[in-house]
Amino acid sequence: MLGWVQRGFQRAYERVLKREIGDGPTHVAIIQDGNRRYARKRGDEATDGHRAGAQTTEQVLEWCEELGIEELTLYTFSTENFERPPEQQEPLFDLIEQKLYDFADADRVHEREVSVRAIGEVHMLPDRVRKAVEYAESRTAAYDGFTLNIALAYGGRAELLSAARDVCRAVESGDLDPADVDVAAVDERLSRKPVRDVDLIIRTGGDERTSNFLPWHANGNEAAVYFCAPFWPEFSKIDFLRGIRTYESREKSWQRTRTERAVALVRAVAEVELADARTVAGRLRGQLPSSGADEVSAELERRVEESAD
Repeated sequence: MLGWVQRGFQRAYERVLKREIGDGPTHVAIIQDGNRRYARKRGDEATDGHRAGAQTTEQVLEWCEELGIEELTLYTFSTENFERPPEQQEPLFDLIEQKLYDFADADRVHEREVSVRAIGEVHMLPDRVRKAVEYAESRTAAYDGFTLNIALAYGGRAELLSAARDVCRAVESGDLDPADVDVAAVDERLSRKPVRDVDLIIRTGGDERTSNFLPWHANGNEAAVYFCAPFWPEFSKIDFLRGIRTYESREKSWQRTRTERAVALVRAVAEVELADARTVAGRLRGQLPSSGADEVSAELERRVEESAD
């Protein structure tokens, strides 16, 4: 009886959370932390925790489809994980290899046109895992319905360092003018990068840090971050919806700040030259949501009326 009541409450709470969510993020990245601690808590082997976490991953893919999220990146194996003893690494490689083949052959992946991609220093992985990566990527390469990035042998600092070295080599060889070193020059040299900038990072397991995860695509985009206590195998749909709600709240606050700055800029320029203020307002309106664009227009109209008096 208690279980039925609890499930009913969870379903009701899910509906409440969904009503609080608007368009939501386009790209969500998740640090799947706590598999080993989950297993220890239950008296199981670490591999049991990782298998339970893999089941959570499949559920999250369904939630993403339901909410219209277009890209998901999962932090699966970091460069720091290579420091673990072989007896801990090998079961992880077994599971990663198996899941890559499973995803590549799953009917739902092909029905939903999911593109499976690995990001990170893939060349550092064992040959059998690299072959599984190649298989999954080749089987889903033509799809663009949804993008699933699996971060393998990934480290954010290593990614940025490699791109910086490529830029230096290009400048030294004369293929790139120093004056042309910009965001695009670095971005195009990031190997196996996500398709989109990250809107939201979720970390399970209770730690409140992003652990060198996607610094270029998350920090540069001022991504929202949601930390939660459940271990990854315990991560629920309610937890996921709370994360999306965090993104929504942060996005509204950010848009409010942008609008206020835009209005202040139009006001300041109009005090000097009204024609310039019109030009600035036109550019800003295209960068703001409709409500923000309306506020900029209203401020410009006030300044025009004041100048006519």
